Order: sequence, then structure tokens, then C-alpha cells
Amino acid sequence: MSYTLEEVDFLRSHRAQIAEVTAELALTRRSLIADTEVLRRHFGGHARAVTELVTARRSSAGKLPSDWLMCGESAQQATPPVVVAVRARRIAEHLGAGARVHDVTCSIGTELPPLADAGLAVTGSDLDPVRARMARVNTGAGVVVADALVPALSPGAVDVVVADPARRAGGRRITRPDQLLPPLPALIAAHAGTPVAVKCAPGLDFSGWDGPVSVVSVDGGVKEACLYSPQLGGGERREAVMISTKAGTGPRLDRITDLSGDGDGESLTGPPGRYIIDPDGAVVRAGLVRHYALREGLWMLDDRIAHLTGDRIPEGRTGFPFIEQVPLKKLKAVLRNHGCGALEILVRGVDIDPDKLRRNLKPAGERPMAVVVTRIGSAGVALVCGPRTGGVDRS
Repeated sequence: MSYTLEEVDFLRSHRAQIAEVTAELALTRRSLIADTEVLRRHFGGHARAVTELVTARRSSAGKLPSDWLMCGESAQQATPPVVVAVRARRIAEHLGAGARVHDVTCSIGTELPPLADAGLAVTGSDLDPVRARMARVNTGAGVVVADALVPALSPGAVDVVVADPARRAGGRRITRPDQLLPPLPALIAAHAGTPVAVKCAPGLDFSGWDGPVSVVSVDGGVKEACLYSPQLGGGERREAVMISTKAGTGPRLDRITDLSGDGDGESLTGPPGRYIIDPDGAVVRAGLVRHYALREGLWMLDDRIAHLTGDRIPEGRTGFPFIEQVPLKKLKAVLRNHGCGALEILVRGVDIDPDKLRRNLKPAGERPMAVVVTRIGSAGVALVCGPRTGGVDRS
């Protein structure tokens, strides 16, 4: 739920009071009635807006600055700063410090500070006047109300356009670039001659894109794919960026591209090694599983399936100690013989529902284990493993 412009101005001018009054409120379902009464006493008709703001801030703790203006939807849609920093670094590397960036769908301004921190000159715009005003308050940057398809700045005044089209329509995820809101072809045409960086869902069909496609994950969870104009690349077509934010070490990036070679089409398959490894989702989504396997000295169980295997787990990643390979129909008995209790199930390449499989297996022992259900050749098989374990961190 968003705000009116008047509500935004109220929230801005009553920051200290809002912080003081809400500091001790739980704002949970159980406390909602009592908390709402407190907010109404202090803020009258603005109680709803205050509730929305505080709830959004708490849900985005650690992701966005705690004093920013935001609503629940804008906070949920915001790109994590560590992901924006990857985009900012690429733009700065290829266009140089001082390059002029226009975020044409800036929302509440989450992209603007990391871009500025990379030495880029930033301008924002958004079709929603409420979000544009919040962006101005949050960042202090120049932000205007404008349609992404009607350039707010004159031709030649911008070196690169950043955009984040809507990825859902009618509650369904959009998978085609021409169905994004605004559509990718219309966006490119509106800014013809200017390089673009367009954020999109990782599942988008980007096979027709002629520039780099960067898929980024944070701590194993894929956050976005970004389509870059060729001017923002070094010849690569696909990139996977894996960001680790382990406490105390700061963000650590691991990057792999399609320029590293993929074995010239040779088969990289072999029998299970000491460990079974499920590659990071960014590697899988970017189509760089073979490249990653070669770099890490791993091999594939099947050329068409993304599970990898090898005699070590890559640094900073996790894997499963391999025990034995069994036919699916014998899996229940084998797990019972191993005393399987807590069970992690991974499924890829086989039409099996993991939750239904767990109910059928009924693990009741005490030994934590894992099972990787996959396809090798034409057969569905189960790889029985020990519990997930981590690789050695050599940093």
C-alpha cells in the first residue's frame, strides 16, 4: 500500500516523533489492535501511513537504510545494495568515472547511492510522483516525474540508462522481454543510441539479447539478471556473479564468464566422485555450469543436468559427501538401512515432487542425510549422501 503526496510530507516532517512512538511497538498480528490505537492517538488520520512505513522498514532491515521513506511494495522490490554495486562497477569500468547515469524507473531511489559511490553522476525519474518524492528525500539526488518511454533528459545528456521494468502482470511472472512493463523493445527504442542496463527476472528468455547478460546471486539466492548493451561488456555474453556476505568478512564476489572456455564441446561427464555439488543458481541460470566445472576441477554426472561432482568442494561452497547410487524404487529401503533421520532432498531433471517424496520415504532414524534425485542418461536415480558440508575457505 502506497501513500499520498501529503502523507509522504507528513512522514518526512515527523521522523523523530514516529521513531520515538513506534520504538516499543511490536506491530504483529497479535498486537495490531492495541498498536493501532496507540498510533491513532499520536498521529490521527496518518496512523495507517505510519504503520505502513514502520512495517516496511522492519521487513527490509539490513537491506535498506533504516531512516528511508518506503512502503511495503517498494521495499520488497528494492534491489540489494551489494547487487547494485556490481552494476555500478561494470558501468564505471566501461564508461569511466563521471559517466552520466539515468535511472528511468528509480522508485524510492535504491539504485542511486551505490551508483554515485562508484563515481557516476546520477539522475532518477519515476512515473509515480509519490515514489519520485520519496527518492528525492531518501537520496538528495535530482529526481523527476517522467515516463520511462518518454526521455526526461535531452539526447546526449546521458551516457547510460538503467531500468527495472515490472516483471509481473496479473499476478503472473513475465518470461518474455517484449511483455515487460514497459516492454524491452519499446524501452530500447525510446533511448536509441544510449547504452542500457535493464534489470529483469532470472527466468526471462534472454537468448535473443546481443550484449552481456549478468546473473547475480547473494548467499546462494539468485536476485536478478541484468541485460547490458554491448558497450558495457568486454566481449563476454554471459556472466555469473556470486556474492557472499558472511558475517565479519564483508561482501566477497566470485565471477565467471563464458570467455573462460567450456571444454570445446567435449563431454565432461563421469561417475560420482567424493562429493555431489549443486552449483550456485547464478551459474545455472547463466548457462555456465560447464565453465564452472572446468574452473573448479569438477565434472558432470550428465551433460544435460546441472549437478556436478568431484573430489573436493569449491572454496566457500557446499556439497554432499557421496555414499552410493541407487534406483529410485530402492531408495526408501536404503535410507532406512542407513538410519536416515533429517533429510535434505534435491531434485533436478526428474518429475518428482520433493515434499511428496519425503512423505513417501518417512525417514525416522537419527542420522542426518541428503538425497540428490536426478537423471543420468535416460534413468532417474537417487544419489544417497551425507549431510551438506562446506568447502575449505582459503581466504
